[in-house]
Amino acid sequence: MSSSAVQDSGSSVEAVASVRGSGFGWWKVLVTGAVGAAVVNLIVFAVAGLAGASLVVVDGGTQHPITVGGVLGSSVVPLIVGLGAALLAALWKPVFLRIAQYVGSGLALLSVAGPLSADADGGTVAALPLMHIALGVAVFTTLELHRRHGPHRRHP
Repeated sequence: MSSSAVQDSGSSVEAVASVRGSGFGWWKVLVTGAVGAAVVNLIVFAVAGLAGASLVVVDGGTQHPITVGGVLGSSVVPLIVGLGAALLAALWKPVFLRIAQYVGSGLALLSVAGPLSADADGGTVAALPLMHIALGVAVFTTLELHRRHGPHRRHP
């Protein structure tokens, strides 16, 4: 065995390791999506509060205040559950990433109907749909990021 053969095998091991280590892995997708959605929704929440929105929804005569914790939970939990399920399904069939982009975003957009029909002041009714839309955008963009730059992709 020549010394060049040994060097070549070492460099191909490094090349394989760099391909495996490159990309935007599943946990980075979950963290990026969750943080992004939470930050955008907290900004919408803060702007709505500063603009004078009551951030209270009345349901069946009971007032339900919208809180920072509620915004965080409603932003992070569905995103992590949905993206986590999509990423697991994509391990079986990669086409599920594309399907999840449209289904997840579509569900978030369909959920806008709830806040639009809520018994609340105009500022609250404007802010809540924006939060739902932000979640839909976060689902789509983070799955696209993983689809384009995930570890399953080969980089030249």
